[in-house]
Amino acid sequence: MSDTNEVTVTHHTDEYSARTEAIEDALEVEETYEGRPFEIRAARTGLFVELKADRPGMLSALFLALVLIAGFGAPLLAPYGPVEGNPSTSNIPPIWDGGTWSHVLGTDAQGYDMLSRLMYGSRTTMLIGFAVVAIAGTFGIVLGLVAGYRGGRTDRWLMRWVDVQVAFPGLLIALIMIAVLGPSMSSLIFVLAFNGWMVYCRMARGVVLSAKERPYVEAAEMIGCKPKRVMFTHILPNLTSSLVTLAVLEFARIILAEATLSFLGLGLQFPAVSLGVMANNGRDAFFSLPRLAIIPGVAITLIVLAVNFLASWLRVAADPIEREKRFAAGGGSVAASTASLGETGVER
Repeated sequence: MSDTNEVTVTHHTDEYSARTEAIEDALEVEETYEGRPFEIRAARTGLFVELKADRPGMLSALFLALVLIAGFGAPLLAPYGPVEGNPSTSNIPPIWDGGTWSHVLGTDAQGYDMLSRLMYGSRTTMLIGFAVVAIAGTFGIVLGLVAGYRGGRTDRWLMRWVDVQVAFPGLLIALIMIAVLGPSMSSLIFVLAFNGWMVYCRMARGVVLSAKERPYVEAAEMIGCKPKRVMFTHILPNLTSSLVTLAVLEFARIILAEATLSFLGLGLQFPAVSLGVMANNGRDAFFSLPRLAIIPGVAITLIVLAVNFLASWLRVAADPIEREKRFAAGGGSVAASTASLGETGVER
């Protein structure tokens, strides 16, 4: 009987010791991450590991990388040119509908290979998106910095300009300007940039208004830094996290805007090709050959969806406050389990 009691006491003692060690280990980990936990974890693991932990963001990044490689490598990777074809190869079905591997996605009514046009079209759409984001972002950020830092009459005039332009329908302005300038890639970039710089200006101004009262800005002004140096050297780096996320989201919006204008016939014209142009070409034959419009439409949807998922990850990765929230949320389960272990040990 005494031997049985000794075994039971030993078993409970070992179990209690194991729980105590688990609690102590959890507390050590928690103390290690005190202060700036995400920065410590990021320094140990790296940004790529953080991206791998976010599965939608990782899949989106891989998909966009594949699109970029296929698009910008189209002259080397595409089996045919964007306007290479003849009537003898027209309306070939895709591979899943009895087609051949020489035309995986089939051909259109003119005999153009759909896969090749999809690759060249994605390159054109990406180029337009990058160009518009770069031009609109640069113009809007500079005006936002000037308006927020100088204030007074300069701020009022610039913000009234923004308010007036925002009040007009963007699509209507784009249609009028393209009708005047003519449909081309340069005019399309100009029109989309003209309609998109205001959001950068407003965000930059808002951040500058809060940043210019910070001690590091006042210190820079006290030691004699010129306003240009204060704005672009001391304040602008603090806009990085917000503007990177905004630029990615605007990139997705530009892709949709380009597709809309091209679908309406006011974008690029033959022989240029983009995803919107492909969707417009398949509109007339939608009921007889729906794949001609569905394939580029699906491509546009997937690209925009991937960009939005990547922007969601960037918003967290570039913002210290959001990173701390995600880290705290991830550690909630650990803390809860640690607390439950502690309560169980006390009860026993």
